[in-house]
Amino acid sequence: MHSSGIHEFEATAIDGRPVRLADHRGQVLLIVNTASQCGFTPQFAGLEQLWTTYGPRGLVVLGFPSNEFGGQDPGSNEQIASFCSLNYGVSFPMMAKVKVNGAEAHPLWRWLTAEAPGLLGTKSIKWNFTKFLVGRDGQVIRRYAPTDKPEALAADIEAALG
Repeated sequence: MHSSGIHEFEATAIDGRPVRLADHRGQVLLIVNTASQCGFTPQFAGLEQLWTTYGPRGLVVLGFPSNEFGGQDPGSNEQIASFCSLNYGVSFPMMAKVKVNGAEAHPLWRWLTAEAPGLLGTKSIKWNFTKFLVGRDGQVIRRYAPTDKPEALAADIEAALG
């Protein structure tokens, strides 16, 4: 059904603009559910580093804020954008806040979790900063746990970029 993979999906940028993932065809995507008040929030710095290092070679980091885990991203999209920029110098694309689990989950996240289940085959996202690496072909390469630091993904990103 999802032969073209991730490129079928759309999202909304944090400033309200529509984003077509098809526009990233041929690029490697690192998709992360983020939060501003989480123990893993400092990973924003590592994600920004990946974006500045590998962006010129075709990596796109996409952050999707979610308030589902411990209520750790309660702010508005504007507040989240401001926080990420001011505190971590985030320049990679941030999306509008989404749900990543359950009936109201964003279709992209339903697809990601189905394509790359977590530990013991669980489909749900367990916590903030779960990461999905998607290849140039639009298919999920690997899912990473919140505890996996962004810099630990460098070798896989290098391989995906070819």
